[in-house]
Amino acid sequence: MTQIIRTWIEFRSCIAQAMTWVLWFGIATVPVSVAAQTFTTLYQFQFGPDGATPYSGLIRDAQGNLYGTTTAGGSSKSCLDGCGTVFKLDTAGKETVLHGFKGTDGANPYAGVIRDSKGNLYGTTLHGGSHGAGTVFRLGSNGKIAILHSFTAGADGGFPYAGLVRDRSGNLYGTTYLGGKCAAYYGCGTVFQLDSAGQETVLYSFQGGDNDGAFPYAGLVRDSKGNLYGTTLGGGDYHCEPNGCGTVFEVHPNHTEAVLWSFSVTDAFVPYAGLARDAAGNLYGATAGGGPTYGGTLFKLDPNGQKTTLYAFTQESDGGFPEGTPVRDKAGNLYGTTLQLGADYVGTAFRLDPAGNFSVLHAFTGEQDGAMPVAGLILDSTGKLYGTTSAGGNDLNGTVFEITP
Repeated sequence: MTQIIRTWIEFRSCIAQAMTWVLWFGIATVPVSVAAQTFTTLYQFQFGPDGATPYSGLIRDAQGNLYGTTTAGGSSKSCLDGCGTVFKLDTAGKETVLHGFKGTDGANPYAGVIRDSKGNLYGTTLHGGSHGAGTVFRLGSNGKIAILHSFTAGADGGFPYAGLVRDRSGNLYGTTYLGGKCAAYYGCGTVFQLDSAGQETVLYSFQGGDNDGAFPYAGLVRDSKGNLYGTTLGGGDYHCEPNGCGTVFEVHPNHTEAVLWSFSVTDAFVPYAGLARDAAGNLYGATAGGGPTYGGTLFKLDPNGQKTTLYAFTQESDGGFPEGTPVRDKAGNLYGTTLQLGADYVGTAFRLDPAGNFSVLHAFTGEQDGAMPVAGLILDSTGKLYGTTSAGGNDLNGTVFEITP
């Protein structure tokens, strides 16, 4: 199953390359607004004990310290490219490895971490654990790691790409890309709950049908009533071969699921990104494919199920193929990243205002500033943005950056 996941990642890269050619030859370059801002590279990973290749986004504490994960690197030799790390970056740019995974305690975290009021960090690993199918972990403020659940890739799910959300009672919620009770493939994925005692409950097993989803890649957002919202890469409209175009879904506290939107080849597809939700219940997300030139879209889905395309990536200079979850400020601006294209073809950071005006905040060069940001951005109270790139930097192993408007 690990090989299947690696094959899917390679396939996804090929699709992105093909779409890049469509944009390059199919659309004339049109100048895009570049907003005035200051870009700072805070850290460059070295592929040593400090980690490498951060696919995840960041969180920030009240003191301004940043926390995240790297998929590779670390001190362990149990994994081919290292098993990954959990790191802290202080306001002076000093990195501290809080934990280096060893395989038995998890390996290759694709998602970031969340933090409770006591300073404990919670997250997932894609691989490793007792069955090799990933873990849910808690990293205490004392530096000790506890494995809360080790996935079997059976009915309980397996291979979680996404991170976690936590309620006031300490319950954790997340998704697994595979596993569950779907008869096809190696399972179509799950939505799960893990209580404070470490007891896992599968809230929903995807079936992959026309009226369902399959393969949830991104994490969840939770409302005050306990409803969970997310996206799936597959399922829904099966005109996207071979696994479907993807969906937006809702899982209710009674363990039932509703498909809020099915993507299509004439609309948009492959939503790697998760969702942001406003006080009115509107959902905001991104698709890595679709739109006029298949460069991806930003969309809004209202509580009545009406979908609006807020922006379609149609030209090289604005970037393309957004995979990170967008973040929204109080004024209604959306911020995010694109994996590719831009001035140097290695991605951008952008802002979309409520009137639909699109601005490139930074076009990555692949040098010290980084390249190919997979994750979205976080926003602090002063309007500064923070994020990671999966490549670039002096040693080509990714960076942590800050953008000041």
